[in-house]
Amino acid sequence: MLQYDFEESVGYWVAMTAHAMHRALNEELAPHGITHRQWQVLAWLSLEGPLPQSELADRMDIEPATLVSVLARMERDGIIGRRTCPEDRRKRVVYPKPKAKSVWEQGVNCARRVRERATRGFAPADRERLKRLLSDVLDNMRAPQRIETEVA
Repeated sequence: MLQYDFEESVGYWVAMTAHAMHRALNEELAPHGITHRQWQVLAWLSLEGPLPQSELADRMDIEPATLVSVLARMERDGIIGRRTCPEDRRKRVVYPKPKAKSVWEQGVNCARRVRERATRGFAPADRERLKRLLSDVLDNMRAPQRIETEVA
């Protein structure tokens, strides 16, 4: 049998927590006819404005082909549109359509409920500490890895 100390694995706990939160958000969003991935598209468009599909896929950390099917459903439902990038005609830019506003607002309410559920029983100081600790983990993982060399 393969052995690993999961109890000590930060990656394990972060991954399992993220998976549980995505599942909870999907459950909240389902009655509104959208998925976590679709809401994630709207979140990036809300933060950054219109984005090329390739950049959106990178930010969402998904394969471009996977994103295409998500966008196709959203376009079919009138939530987003896609147009050719004026600077690079090979790129398609994703932008929100007027219907996106109401879908986004419903999603925000769902995300707030999930956040409240996830931090139920936390004191405000504990919430702030959790955000700070996870931010530090993220900063550590984004920083270039230093290779320690042994001096003989």
